[in-house]
Amino acid sequence: MKKVLFVCLGNICRSPAAEGIFRKFVEEEGLSDKIKIDSAGTNGLHDGEDADPRMKKAAIERGYQLTSKSRKIMKRDLVQFDYILAMDSSNKENILSLGDGEFDDKVELMLNYSKKHKGEEVPDPYYGGAQGFNHVIDLLEDSCKNLLNEVKASF
Repeated sequence: MKKVLFVCLGNICRSPAAEGIFRKFVEEEGLSDKIKIDSAGTNGLHDGEDADPRMKKAAIERGYQLTSKSRKIMKRDLVQFDYILAMDSSNKENILSLGDGEFDDKVELMLNYSKKHKGEEVPDPYYGGAQGFNHVIDLLEDSCKNLLNEVKASF
């Protein structure tokens, strides 16, 4: 079983969207029994909350369900997950600060898996309009497809 964790700041916009998109791709490939998927936030301010309603709406319009509840990333996640995808460099640094360099090779920027936006970051759409949420989904769809190919190759 491979384990994939998506991480953003509050775990209510970007990382639950990545989780929902990736989950759909995994289900379509019939790999749900081989890949565990979760998401978390680095600040814990929204623990127990659903995804932002604007992100849920944008996701539903594109055929994705966001069902996770927000939670804060813990050091044990660094041990348990094989792939830890940060939405931006600030969150990547926060994740890396949980370990002592021991897990650095597991933590990557999400858009490292994008063919069109490699090296960029997934912007936080929280303070913007609907266009920002749709843009995030565009970025995540591209990255999630390529991430799934890499995960499948690791079996």
